[in-house]
Amino acid sequence: MPPKNFNQTNLRLPMRVWDLPIRLFHWIIVLLIIFSYVSVNNNWMQLHVLSGYTILTLLLFRVVWGFIGSDTARFAKFLKSPIAGLRHLAQFGRRAPDDEIGHNEAGGWMVLAMLVVLAAQVGTGLFANDDGSTYGPLEKYVGKDVSDRISDIHGLNFDVLLALICLHVLAIVAYAVVKRHDLVRPMFTGKKKLPAATRAPRMRSPVLALVILAAAAAAVWLVVNKA
Repeated sequence: MPPKNFNQTNLRLPMRVWDLPIRLFHWIIVLLIIFSYVSVNNNWMQLHVLSGYTILTLLLFRVVWGFIGSDTARFAKFLKSPIAGLRHLAQFGRRAPDDEIGHNEAGGWMVLAMLVVLAAQVGTGLFANDDGSTYGPLEKYVGKDVSDRISDIHGLNFDVLLALICLHVLAIVAYAVVKRHDLVRPMFTGKKKLPAATRAPRMRSPVLALVILAAAAAAVWLVVNKA
């Protein structure tokens, strides 16, 4: 029997909020960004190119999954108005239980920014060159001069990506210190403790995710080999 002063509304139970495809996407992208940085700095250009193709494949998957995937993966579910994002940040110092099912109003915009900058990174990589023997598969359509300029953008955009990553990590630390919200563990386990009355988000089948990933891989293969 619960104690007499037990408040049922305070009951928090583990709930699945992140599906396996989203969690794998997140951590594989982290590893690939690190590998891309290491490979280009060690002049492992073929491996760098393969890493870029893999990131592009995952990004195509993520975009599609953002429209037809699980509830917490859908752009329509986590992208709120910019005003809502600013309002959330204005209340950042207020400590309260973490009742967010997915991304909060500000976090959703961070996700979108990361995806856009990553897309710009791999997109410019398709046209870039290293002034050596490595050329993007679409470089031939723009010529060397334009490719050189795009290569410069490719390098500068990576600095923007690094800045966003640093901001993302700082935000995670800030949420842990200021609000006592653990944003990392749920991205590993897929679960977080939420009020018992919370409606669980709908999860889509991993089989559907595999089909979308295969289609994305086929699209990248066609661009790389048939362009």
